[in-house]
Amino acid sequence: MENKKILIVEDQADLAGLLSLHFQDLGADTTCAADGHEGLRQACARQWDLILLDIQLPGPSGLEILRKVRQNENYVPILLLTSRSTELDRVLGLDIGADDYLTKPFSVMELIARVKAIFRRVDALNQTQPAPNGDILSFGELQIDEQSREAQLNGKILDLTAKEFNLLLHFCRKPGRVFQRSELLDSVWGYGHDGYEHTVNSHINRLRSKMEVDPKNPQYIVTVWGVGYKLDATNLH
Repeated sequence: MENKKILIVEDQADLAGLLSLHFQDLGADTTCAADGHEGLRQACARQWDLILLDIQLPGPSGLEILRKVRQNENYVPILLLTSRSTELDRVLGLDIGADDYLTKPFSVMELIARVKAIFRRVDALNQTQPAPNGDILSFGELQIDEQSREAQLNGKILDLTAKEFNLLLHFCRKPGRVFQRSELLDSVWGYGHDGYEHTVNSHINRLRSKMEVDPKNPQYIVTVWGVGYKLDATNLH
């Protein structure tokens, strides 16, 4: 975590201070925000390597901040912290675009393990595989620019969220391969989401709505019944 810039948005001062000390011991550069207003301002003020975001905050909630951050062009990993007993907020957070979550109370060591796993996934996504045009993966009318994180279909830029782009990129790196929902959760969202396969379904549906002529009869991101999903590059001319 050397020199990683981490924003901690947490209204419990003792917890925020404890987390900050642990990350600083690992070489990270941390900043703390104690309410939703300051958290939102800090989150949008600079580029972070990670945001730890409590859901229940004075002012704008963590979910509101998450929505705002995901509207930005630059992608930043976000790990939600929640003390709520219901699953609704965690599920909603994952659907909006959170990378992972932890329910309070939690072990600091588990949190650090989750953060390290997020950084490993981000590094893996940033390691571009060889492509004919450098950082551009091209499948007929579909082009993925990994450097600028931009996708084009038939010459038109697709308006994708960070998670939707990561999902499409994952398919494009292995066209034709069928991915189970659990594999996509592990590779794109990270571990710890057992039982949240509907999160994959909802993102697949949104991706199709932005790519397909007829999302109900998809030609690109297709369903392999009983198994999962794949990119059918044969339909990209």
